[in-house]
Amino acid sequence: MAGVQDRVVVVTGAGGGLGREYALLLARHGARVVINDLGGARDGTGSGNAMADAVVAEIRAEGGQAVASYDSVATEEGATGVIGTALREYGAVHGVVNNAGILRDASFAKMTVDQWEAVQRVHLFGGYHVTRAAWPHFREQGHGRVVMATSTSGLYGNFGQANYGAAKLGLVGLVNTLAVEGRKYNILANAVAPLARTRMSEDAAPAELLERLPAEFVAPVVAHLLTDECTDTGTVLIAGGDRVQRVAYFASKGVTFTGTPSLRDVADRWSDITDMDGSALGTNPLA
Repeated sequence: MAGVQDRVVVVTGAGGGLGREYALLLARHGARVVINDLGGARDGTGSGNAMADAVVAEIRAEGGQAVASYDSVATEEGATGVIGTALREYGAVHGVVNNAGILRDASFAKMTVDQWEAVQRVHLFGGYHVTRAAWPHFREQGHGRVVMATSTSGLYGNFGQANYGAAKLGLVGLVNTLAVEGRKYNILANAVAPLARTRMSEDAAPAELLERLPAEFVAPVVAHLLTDECTDTGTVLIAGGDRVQRVAYFASKGVTFTGTPSLRDVADRWSDITDMDGSALGTNPLA
């Protein structure tokens, strides 16, 4: 099994929590890891080198290979710097884990434009910028792996996280298209919604529940998506506690109208339109 041996993998937000677990496991299986972390607070304010440096030191102490990157993924320049670190230090980039994130929670009625945009810039724009910087290298070498960190807040919704949920589901939409465009270049793109006890989730659920969600459980799932053996693309997973699940959209059988329906026609058939009995895995009807 080739796994991730000698592969160069960038993990953003790897200074703690889930990103740290991903980086440690990848390095233990022979990957050369770029530990990217701005070193800020949970809300994205501040910066520092200590978090990324500590994970690099931990990996090296175990005999692994790692290097730090302190660039912000929220800008094109920062993402270019992240991928540039991989190219400069290891001469290649084979995979990216877009894990970096911040929280600016507020109910939609009270959410400010700054709270909305700050979260989009780190999560959605960050996933785009880092992947975009790596994409030409993936295409040229005929190999690439992209893992996006999505969230159940995006898949199902969560009070106070309209900004976060929108960004996280936006990353799923990005994965869907990257999977289509990347397939002929052996570039695979998938998403994982982790359920784990981290700095980001410390007040999102009761402590007794979080205790049953160790961050290290998610790491093997993310690592598998980066291996040479993985052939899935466009897949969305939920991983946490003792369970790993695939999430997929399903379409109802629906109703076929003859000609343009009236408002009354739609209302009369609404229960048939929305009935999920006999549903099938949804596909893009325009593709």
